[in-house]
Amino acid sequence: MENPITRLLGIEYPIIQGGMIWCSGWELAAAVSNAGGLGLIGSGSMYPAVLREHIQKCKQATHKPFGVNVPLLYPNIEEHMNIIAEEGVKIVFTSAGNPATWTAWLKERGIAVVHVVSNTKFAQKCEAVGVDAIVAEGFEAGGHNGREETTTMCLIPMVREACKLPLIAAGGVGSGKAMAAAFCLGADAVQVGSRFAATAESSAHHAFKQAIVQAGDGDTQLTLKELTPVRLLKNKFYRDVMEAYNKDASADELAALLGRGRAKKGMFEGDMDEGELEIGQVSATIHNIKQAGDVVHEMLEEYRQTLAGLKPL
Repeated sequence: MENPITRLLGIEYPIIQGGMIWCSGWELAAAVSNAGGLGLIGSGSMYPAVLREHIQKCKQATHKPFGVNVPLLYPNIEEHMNIIAEEGVKIVFTSAGNPATWTAWLKERGIAVVHVVSNTKFAQKCEAVGVDAIVAEGFEAGGHNGREETTTMCLIPMVREACKLPLIAAGGVGSGKAMAAAFCLGADAVQVGSRFAATAESSAHHAFKQAIVQAGDGDTQLTLKELTPVRLLKNKFYRDVMEAYNKDASADELAALLGRGRAKKGMFEGDMDEGELEIGQVSATIHNIKQAGDVVHEMLEEYRQTLAGLKPL
């Protein structure tokens, strides 16, 4: 399946695993890369020394390309970037910040840069500052999200029309059928988060994985726009947030309610009541915990069957 993304990243299949906090450690990244996709280590939940350890373990576990996802708002950003360069990582996905800040620095060191956007304005900015490819993420996606609430089916063709960079579709992609739809809309690859969060190799707590497979239609909601928009599973913490909104809570009061370590409490430590449970709408279609390699291969097979089943009008 050679195309601009597979050539850029040196991968066999145009399937990228999302670099999710508390879910995307070296085991998941290596498993996806070994299956022919691109695994990403999610550095947003890691101290610098922990990130270095995960990179080193991933290098031991796979000889295929893998990358690191770096939220640009992370407080230890310089340490993270230096570790990535020192360890010889050749692919970085950046998000949650200005792509102009680190793109040139990374490319000077021979690192391919992919940036996550949620609108056409930032897609064009990525093109202007020399980013190698972009992830266009619709608001169906889990975790931190765009304020515009543009759905993936609308966003992908809009971004495809707005810029010429290789394009990765994200948000609501968890199957081969969704992959085929994204390609029809103009994408060159897909980035998959939630489906990989519920895999054996995911570093998420088992209770969170079980909550994902038990989720149904309407069980997630985009909220906390006053801080950073985030899509959450509805639990006690989510209901506390909604109660705060009903009382006209200020941004400072919402930030105090969120506190520190709330996502770690839920996704990594397994507190299903008080934790922040970040997951996408596609969780309603996930019914079991699988091996990450099986997810890759089943997506590819369903993608091929979907294309073969399309009949001309």
